[in-house]
Amino acid sequence: MPAVLYELEDGVATLTLNLPAKLNPVALDLQQELRDILARIRDDHAVRAVVLTGAGKAFCVGADLSAMKPPEGGQSLGDQTATWMQSLSNPLIEELRALPVPVVCAVNGPAAGAGVGLALACDIVIAARSAYFYLPFLPKLGIVPDLGCTWFIPRRVGPARALGMALLDERLDAETAVQWGLIWASVDDALLLLEALKIAQRLARLPAHAVLEARRAIEASERHTLPEQLHYESERQRDLLERPSFGEGVAAFLQKRAPVFPPR
Repeated sequence: MPAVLYELEDGVATLTLNLPAKLNPVALDLQQELRDILARIRDDHAVRAVVLTGAGKAFCVGADLSAMKPPEGGQSLGDQTATWMQSLSNPLIEELRALPVPVVCAVNGPAAGAGVGLALACDIVIAARSAYFYLPFLPKLGIVPDLGCTWFIPRRVGPARALGMALLDERLDAETAVQWGLIWASVDDALLLLEALKIAQRLARLPAHAVLEARRAIEASERHTLPEQLHYESERQRDLLERPSFGEGVAAFLQKRAPVFPPR
């Protein structure tokens, strides 16, 4: 069985982490298969949005600790893990963030460890009410949060709450995650995938460049002063107002209809 299932319907690709017996750890084969699918999506202009979820009772519980054994040949476990992260895990997160279509993460159960970083690398995150987010790295293992957790979390909830999540060994339930601004929404468990698909279908109707522009603008604001960000916005408008999507949007507004944007 593949470690990641892929299905495409009406422009929405659904990716399902498929190691349910182990609660979908970020095993090496799962990461490689996920990267291969992301590359496929980048080249397939029929895909206009993505849903990422997990099979079984969990979304993703992070590293498979039972598979982490000291390597042979003199290399340390730390050296081996850092090499794997830099050649496989880190590119996975970067490729997910660079995907030219919006990504909805449907957190169907626990998101723990690296699974939290994987979820937060998506554009819109919704969670089942029974789901939770948990960072066991430092309290249980003495290692730092990874796969982008230390980048995504403080930017969403602030450094005080990010530090508490990293140190206090507590599960953050889905409702609290919404209240803190870590994720977009929490829904009844039975409705999770349906709601995720509804959101993905809405996103699929956006202008093809919308998600990249939104990501870049928000990330730029984190390093810019207000005058710098105002200048950034005006420069993006210089380019974007010349594109066909703006003309279609104006025409649709004047004609009192929904805009119809071409595929990427």
